[in-house]
Amino acid sequence: MPDQPVLSIEHLGLQIGGARILNDVSLSIPRGEMLGVIGPNGAGKTTLFNLISGVLFATEGVVRLNGRTMTREPIHVRARAGLGRTFQTSSLFNGLSATENVRLAAQAKAGGGSLVTRFPKGTDAATRLAADRLDEVGLADLAEAKAGGLSHGDKRKLEIAMLLAMDPSVILLDEPMAGVGSGDVPGLMEVIRALHHGGRTVLMVEHHMEVVLGLVDRVAVMHHGELLACDTPDAVMKNPTVQSAYLGDPV
Repeated sequence: MPDQPVLSIEHLGLQIGGARILNDVSLSIPRGEMLGVIGPNGAGKTTLFNLISGVLFATEGVVRLNGRTMTREPIHVRARAGLGRTFQTSSLFNGLSATENVRLAAQAKAGGGSLVTRFPKGTDAATRLAADRLDEVGLADLAEAKAGGLSHGDKRKLEIAMLLAMDPSVILLDEPMAGVGSGDVPGLMEVIRALHHGGRTVLMVEHHMEVVLGLVDRVAVMHHGELLACDTPDAVMKNPTVQSAYLGDPV
């Protein structure tokens, strides 16, 4: 009997007033897979992430995480159940060091203290965890640097380190390359690739096709709020429906 998917969405839909934003989207993501979500602007990619993470509630369908129904659960419940997400815009505390940002994430996972509290320096468990996670994303040498002074690429790495401090079973990356200079892209790709090789389950919305095709196991193609296809990168690139709707002429 196959393993239960770590994340499944079944016939997911969102209607606001008379407008149907997302229509009948179903996906099953096994543990350890990296899935890319692509599509033109307005295709429903971020809406899909919002429904999975609890920013919005679906008007139809079901979201399940590790077999547990999450469709109507708020963001913090989904986070504690193992769902982690980065956003297109930065969510860092710019005046705090990289270490302090990761410690805050670890503290939030543990349920202790305020997110705006500055913790004293020390060798407590949260600090050790922060050091490990910063090393994992290649930021060990910038541990004491203020988050606001980091490059866009390093800020994205720091956001991933903060997610890892919360030990998610599923990671949603919403346009991780947004605002990142071309020189930082290869390093950030390596960090994301390491997430995958570490056995984590990753869903990634990304406009840069070369990034998506270089990282993922499967690609889900969104168009006008519907799922056009979900297959290997090679199969998706050769899919005539996808080519005509999104990728243009056959490649």
